Amino acid sequence: MENRHHDLVVIGTGSGNSVITPRLDHLDIGLVEKGRFGGTCLNVGCIPTKMFVLPADRVVEAREAARLGVHVDGVRADWPAIRDRIFGRIDPISADGEAHREKADNVTVYREPARFTGPMTLDTGTGVTVSADRWVIAAGGRPRLLDIEGLDHVDPERGVHTSDTVMRMESLPERVVIVGGGFIAAEFAHILDGLGSHVTWIHRGERLLQRQDESVSRAYTEIAQARHDVRLRTTVTGARHDARGWTLTTTTEGGEPARIEADAVLLAVGRIVNTDLLDVAAAGLPCHEDGRLVVDSFQQTPVGGVFALGDVCSEWQLKHVANHEMRVVKHNLLFPESHVESDHRFVPHAVFTHPQIAAFGKTEQELREAGTRYLAYEQQVGDVAYGWALEDTTGFCKVIVDPDTRQLIGAHLMGPQASTVIQPLIQAAHFGQRADDVAKGQYWIHPALAEVVENALLGLD
Repeated sequence: MENRHHDLVVIGTGSGNSVITPRLDHLDIGLVEKGRFGGTCLNVGCIPTKMFVLPADRVVEAREAARLGVHVDGVRADWPAIRDRIFGRIDPISADGEAHREKADNVTVYREPARFTGPMTLDTGTGVTVSADRWVIAAGGRPRLLDIEGLDHVDPERGVHTSDTVMRMESLPERVVIVGGGFIAAEFAHILDGLGSHVTWIHRGERLLQRQDESVSRAYTEIAQARHDVRLRTTVTGARHDARGWTLTTTTEGGEPARIEADAVLLAVGRIVNTDLLDVAAAGLPCHEDGRLVVDSFQQTPVGGVFALGDVCSEWQLKHVANHEMRVVKHNLLFPESHVESDHRFVPHAVFTHPQIAAFGKTEQELREAGTRYLAYEQQVGDVAYGWALEDTTGFCKVIVDPDTRQLIGAHLMGPQASTVIQPLIQAAHFGQRADDVAKGQYWIHPALAEVVENALLGLD
């Protein structure tokens, strides 16, 4: 076994890859990546899923166009064409990223699964063990599976998928069962149904997207039930595969066992951080109960010289959070005498289903449970002028403020382009602006969709 020492080792090529700036060209760097360069977001997450969402949006909008007096007949989605367009664009980016690092004089790329074997000593799986003065661990996470025979491993040939494989299917299955009730399940229910599959959606909870504000969760669950075959308070207890496909056995709270037949199964039951695969305990790196690496506000682990960022340590499994933490780590590597801290006060997120959902900050139920005083107002999209044009009947914007400071402590939107419409509220919260000043101290274009934000803030009075 060859031993090699680097100035810096980076594990993971998602946001971790961006730590390697030209300002570090004087360092000898090791870069460890067992999968595709670019990480989850580029290859199996944010970017391809949203590229699939867009054509699904177009199909659903065509179905709904009759309410506007427009009748669109013969709408059809071409799954192979959509898939090939998306990955024909993404795969070269991943390949180019790898080629760029391979050509760098100061970077050594290790392409096999790696594990720590002792205090900051890594077996790269290539016959080389590495050590380093400084480390950045950005190893991400992976989809969780079910402890049920047949659903305990990914099997694309027989139709068992996670978000890692489902977007590369050869053809669109006629019948799909989705297991899980979170944002990954919601986005793929929209994609697969929109592009032509019949979706049966199984969730053990009483509502879908239960971590959202209760107003959003309840409203979205009703919308999903009208569109899909949604089985709530239901658990998968068994699975059998034969020439006809999959038969899942389920039990429903207060009901009789049932069987559901499908051509494919998508498991969207959460994610696991990859600290176990790295065996971080061997390096003396402590973890939270859920497996996330422990880091401080500077993204430092308790082990000197070791930083971590992104899904492997973050409470928020979001690319924009990983990118923010990457910039913090990059600064702190470059300027060890003037460290900066991560700012996680107002972390937004979006669910690109139909309709879109976006939020940040506290939910009403969290504030009630904590006994925190607050003011909230909910503005319907259909009650502003652009909402009339859209004939929208389900969208809304809920704003929550501190009654004393009048500063925003949360916002929860559901409706057209919610992921964009929410941005002025994120900005207002981040910069400590009062809701009244945001509403009255600037022009709001009439009759743009952003008026739903203006009217929600005005409604607090």
